[in-house]
Amino acid sequence: MLRVTILSRNSSRNLNRINFRFLSTEELAAEERAKIDKIIRVDHAGEYGADRIYAGQLAVLGKTDVGPTIQHMWDQEKEHLATFNKYIPEYRVRPTALLPIWHVAGYALGAGTALLGKEAAMACTVAVESSITEHYNKQIRELSTDYPEKHEKLIATLSKFRDDEQEHHDTGLEHDAEKAPAYQLLTAAIKVGCDGAIWLTEKI
Repeated sequence: MLRVTILSRNSSRNLNRINFRFLSTEELAAEERAKIDKIIRVDHAGEYGADRIYAGQLAVLGKTDVGPTIQHMWDQEKEHLATFNKYIPEYRVRPTALLPIWHVAGYALGAGTALLGKEAAMACTVAVESSITEHYNKQIRELSTDYPEKHEKLIATLSKFRDDEQEHHDTGLEHDAEKAPAYQLLTAAIKVGCDGAIWLTEKI
């Protein structure tokens, strides 16, 4: 495989210096392995965190009119997590070392926003699912470009879970998420937290 990298621009001649490099089979395999490892590790952690968020929400709002809705979304997240629990050994991926932190943080986020009211809980759902949907879309594009046939099963799984997360996002909006106190500030803060968690989980 030939990889082309633009190194710099010579302002006087307006020319690009281009580095041509052939990747060996071993290098390509290592690159693919690193990508798959990162995808499985991050998605496993993300679904684990989502499971904890809905657990926290249901603990507070389980007996309210939105309890069945939260339960439905949680049931889907349990399915997602169960799948990635299988993928961890199947793909021989090391889980993130941050799972104990996400265990506590996810539940605290779910329960904490639920204590502010069902609208805030739904705002939390909108923010979290927006970040997760965007992240799944990025992974699907990358795998579909680089390994469309080899990782067809994984692409199909990510696509299905992406659709579920989008459904949760839309459900949150349908259940008055935008009526939550300081909706824009709340959702923006949660999205920043989610993006930071993704970044950390990719590396640890």
